[in-house]
Amino acid sequence: QVQLVESGGGLVQAGGSLRLSCATSGSIFRITAMGWYRLAPGKQRELVASITAGGTTNYADSVKGRFTISRDNAKNTVYLQMNSLKPEDTAVYYCNAQRFTTTYWGQGTQVTVSS
Repeated sequence: QVQLVESGGGLVQAGGSLRLSCATSGSIFRITAMGWYRLAPGKQRELVASITAGGTTNYADSVKGRFTISRDNAKNTVYLQMNSLKPEDTAVYYCNAQRFTTTYWGQGTQVTVSS
């Protein structure tokens, strides 16, 4: 089992920044990739950014140039640095980890961007 705990969400004005953290614990050996997804009211869940064990990153077009995903292997933590936030970034953000054929999810953290 892998446990994921997100933190760092909150309320911010448009143009501001937030950094989300996802702390992992449990059977983290051989996690092949981690990512951040978001779910906004009335919309489908969207992949925001992902990072592989080798460090390869991928971003949704809507966040490229504004968001950065990174990982600290010593702390078993993945981060999502979000800059130049827009009201349309408002959503619940979920951390995700892929280990073998199993996908694990965190509980989510709310990000609200006011205009």
